[in-house]
Amino acid sequence: MKHKIYLSGPLFSRGEVAWGRKLKAFLEDRLVNAEIIWPHEIIPCTAGPRQIFQANVQALNDCDLMVAILDGPQVDDGTAWGVGYFFMQSKMILGIRTDFRRAGESVGSKVNLMVESSCQAIASSLDELVSALSGRLD
Repeated sequence: MKHKIYLSGPLFSRGEVAWGRKLKAFLEDRLVNAEIIWPHEIIPCTAGPRQIFQANVQALNDCDLMVAILDGPQVDDGTAWGVGYFFMQSKMILGIRTDFRRAGESVGSKVNLMVESSCQAIASSLDELVSALSGRLD
């Protein structure tokens, strides 16, 4: 069975899109039993806000696992919303945070405690992420 993985992260700058595209290709190359669903490819960004929202909610419902990009001084709003939505469906969430800055509110936390506690793991590298995913896709 092919797992559907929703790749969540910010998509508002060329750098964010390039990182998402690189991460998607990296995961596709290494996870043969997974289909990576990336919001940037679900619906054109020229669509209306309600259409974009509905298309993304449908994609979240269709996926059984999420990889959340957690880089930045704080987690992207849409990513945080998606993490909460996925968590409430008792679906697995793995984060990736390559940003070395601390963004949580307590000692030792990587990001906001609500986001961090929703994730089964937060990887700090691509190899660590693939290792965490591989162990959960069997």
